[in-house]
Amino acid sequence: MPLCDDESTSKTMHLMGDFSAPAEFFVTLGIFSFFYTMAALVLYLRFHNLYMENKRFPLVDFCVTVSFTFFWLVAAAAWGKGLTDVKGATRPSSLTAAMSVCHGEEAVCSAGATPSMGLANISVVRPVATDGA
Repeated sequence: MPLCDDESTSKTMHLMGDFSAPAEFFVTLGIFSFFYTMAALVLYLRFHNLYMENKRFPLVDFCVTVSFTFFWLVAAAAWGKGLTDVKGATRPSSLTAAMSVCHGEEAVCSAGATPSMGLANISVVRPVATDGA
């Protein structure tokens, strides 16, 4: 951010708020899902007889899978909300409004180009199945 003084120096601005929690939740859930999947794979392949003989293992496996599915949905929604918050905070009009330099009577501040969020948008878009047509 320019200071608009005689020395023409600049100052670094930081975004207000913490936007890391949704991403951390999403990544943590992904890691736990991976660990559970590896443990279940070992159980299925190495201890198949134990899995088939005990009727509680399939029920517990089903319940844990349903829980992970629900939390994955919540995490994806949180990831999308976090991205929306980052987009709002980095919008040029929001940035110029946060600059104290732009609040003066003689100051003329104009918003620049909107930052490209294409790769960030791709991270929350769900692939759509096609029927081959």
